[in-house]
Amino acid sequence: MIGPMPDLVAYDELAYFHENAAEAGIPWVGPPVVQRLTVEVEPGRSLSALRWGTGDPGLVLIHGGAQNAHTWDTVALALDEPLLAIDLPGHGHSDGPGERSGGTLSVEGNAADVAVVIQRLAPMARAVVGMSLGGLTTIALAADHPGLVRAAALVDVTPGVNREKSATISAFVQGPESFDSFDDLLARTIEFNPTRTESSLRRGILHNAKQRSDGTWVWRYRRFAPPPGDTGGPPDHSRLWDKLGQLTIPLVLVRGMRAQSVVDDSDEAELLRRCPGAGVVHVEEAGHSVQGDAPVELARILGAFPPGG
Repeated sequence: MIGPMPDLVAYDELAYFHENAAEAGIPWVGPPVVQRLTVEVEPGRSLSALRWGTGDPGLVLIHGGAQNAHTWDTVALALDEPLLAIDLPGHGHSDGPGERSGGTLSVEGNAADVAVVIQRLAPMARAVVGMSLGGLTTIALAADHPGLVRAAALVDVTPGVNREKSATISAFVQGPESFDSFDDLLARTIEFNPTRTESSLRRGILHNAKQRSDGTWVWRYRRFAPPPGDTGGPPDHSRLWDKLGQLTIPLVLVRGMRAQSVVDDSDEAELLRRCPGAGVVHVEEAGHSVQGDAPVELARILGAFPPGG
């Protein structure tokens, strides 16, 4: 006997911006101009992005691991300027990593792919903004493709991040691969994000998960095997310290000061030792997800960066 068909949840990714605005206290003047675009980065493999506005993007936004371009929605609404938010490989609507990274997720592979997208869609952007994995990708991008990055903002990440500092985040990401219901997925998300409103988490899940035909839910991001040579110890991003130290462009670290942050005082000191001219901004009411915890304040910081830009 065939059971009842599951209730499927309707989803329109461009239909929730008024909720973002209302929650953050941003005046609503009508739906923003947002378009989803795809760029082929290798034959048969594409990255996806959201282009906000109608002019040339002034900022490029790169999300963290297990996130997607919609993590920046409230920041983009508060900024109210043309920008580009990219889905990293294996995240959101983008294809997974390609042959040049051996099919595994790496910041250098990410950077090579993102470089193609920026060259195509935002070649004149004044700055690239990267959060967490996106920040590490931004460091590699600025070092390996310097002509595309005029300034860089790192949101709560440095090459000093390791498994110990990111243990809570990893515990959430490495949880169940599927959920019987939306409510089950929401309950787990609330458990790991106690400072966020339920409405914002509901919206985030709709952007970052999808419902299968049997009614169960899975994340949009893919899980990847560790790169060759990874023995299961702390991930080694130390090579990026040298890349960071080579940069001569304007640089700012935006650090969340709540316990969930993955940046500590020693990381901040090392960044300033390597890049004496860098700026550091502390966001007291934010943890690791500054764009989620304090989006309007982050927009204010990014809107003024780089100084005189």
